[in-house]
Amino acid sequence: MSGRVTAVSSNGEYSFTKPNRDSVRLLAGLGVEGDVHAGVTVRHRSRVAQNPTLPNLRQVHLIHEELFAEVGAEGFKVAPGELGENITTRGIDLLGLPVGTLLRIGDSAVLEVTGLRNPCLQIDNFQDGLLKQVVGRNEAGNIVRKAGIMSIVREGGIVRPGDTIEVELPSGPHRPLDRV
Repeated sequence: MSGRVTAVSSNGEYSFTKPNRDSVRLLAGLGVEGDVHAGVTVRHRSRVAQNPTLPNLRQVHLIHEELFAEVGAEGFKVAPGELGENITTRGIDLLGLPVGTLLRIGDSAVLEVTGLRNPCLQIDNFQDGLLKQVVGRNEAGNIVRKAGIMSIVREGGIVRPGDTIEVELPSGPHRPLDRV
């Protein structure tokens, strides 16, 4: 399975959206260079308030570009970076990947998938009603989160729009993603 990077985004300040960049540098064990969420320990404000010493399993946020078309069909206009993701992808079922999947991006960067983004009310502050589009329930009543996945940086490198993404599934049983 493979796909492409369609946009990269980062922000050095806490803000819901992140401006698009020509490239971002991924730093092993930290995240996106200069991004407010980069670090060894948790950086998301809600997580810092709970326990600032926990490991940062949310170093890099990825969203599949196909989500923008899905919510667009419901009247919402969302562009890359606007939901706070660092890397926007096309052609990969991000939400279907198991924990531990490696994403090899461009010449040298490697991300390890850690879990699902747990969308919060800030999404409705961005566009009223959008939260219901990215979090819902399936036929069995289970919560379905569609606002992307989180990862950690195993190997650093420069990531640019147009870079290929190669998916390497982990050995062993498939462990479905859960919120991190």
